[in-house]
Amino acid sequence: MVEKGHKIRVGVIFGGRSGEHEVSLQSAQSVMQALAPAKYEVVPIGIDKNGRWLTGDPLLALTEGRASQPATLLPDPQSATLMKVEERERRVTGLTAVAELDVIFPVLHGPYGEDGTVQGLLELANLPYVGAGVVGSAVGMDKAIFKQVMAASGLPVLPWRLVLASQWQAQPEATLAAIEAELPYPVFTKPANLGSSVGISKCHNRAELTAGLDEATRYDRRVVVEQGINGRELEVAVLGNDDPLASVVGEIRPRRDFYDYIAKYISDDSELIIPAPLTPEMAAQVRELAVQAYRAIDCAGLGRVDLLLDKDYGKLYINEINTIPGFTRISMYPKLWEASGLSYSDLLDKLIELAMARHEEKEKLKKSFEIE
Repeated sequence: MVEKGHKIRVGVIFGGRSGEHEVSLQSAQSVMQALAPAKYEVVPIGIDKNGRWLTGDPLLALTEGRASQPATLLPDPQSATLMKVEERERRVTGLTAVAELDVIFPVLHGPYGEDGTVQGLLELANLPYVGAGVVGSAVGMDKAIFKQVMAASGLPVLPWRLVLASQWQAQPEATLAAIEAELPYPVFTKPANLGSSVGISKCHNRAELTAGLDEATRYDRRVVVEQGINGRELEVAVLGNDDPLASVVGEIRPRRDFYDYIAKYISDDSELIIPAPLTPEMAAQVRELAVQAYRAIDCAGLGRVDLLLDKDYGKLYINEINTIPGFTRISMYPKLWEASGLSYSDLLDKLIELAMARHEEKEKLKKSFEIE
């Protein structure tokens, strides 16, 4: 519990081993600049592409290649302290306390950060943290399990099929035939556990499907093959714990064939429309579906839910959820809340408040069972 009158010490974790490392650095820089110095003391915690944790000035270390101090966070619930690692000839010789932390703000996108791994460490350390817990993070990261949970919850998803890399390598012809028997072209091939549209292909025929499966299995042993539609790409920002709120609806109109990695981060020709031009009834339905998806995976803090609206039949489908969405000032999640009346800095305040409230609720639960 933070003492009254004291600044809240926020550990901002960024970087990481995923392909979204650079995006994370941009998000973290925006977050750290916007955390009000009158309220917060920011402790930057970087993770390089090899998974090495850093303190000091890790943002400069990761963006400009400068030296930084190795660090670690121990899974000790009695000591929520960032430790500086003392080394000699690549061997750990000692640990020195850097700062006791009140709350963690993970700004990690993709595997090894958004998938429940870091959240598990923070649970062991008994530290409050922004965002979904271990289960919500893991389910939100895995496209196949997410779709299974949506379907089991009675929420609409497009027809899809799971392909294992081992299955594809051992029986390519049978795999292609099974997909074609179930899903008409075009289809999308997606690594089950990557974000930012990395490794995703749109396939219009067998040759493209073969190439798409080859590409996706380079990144993951599990691949989602999903029915393509003539659809509008809609996004909703959700905020809260047990009683989440939905923002206005936004729409992405990519100039490319679909909203891939290049469209998201390299090309600037995608059109972002806030609010999306929808009837009030359709907008309400989109927002309600987003909240239902968020609740179905036990998400907390924040999440951006992506949906598809079929242009031909007017039907809505839940596509995916991002439990740590991009967080630069021009990212869709904060822009959706800004359009809904919540500023970037107020959004950060709310997320930290939600993290600490959720931790306090968990602390009230019994930790043991005693037989009288």
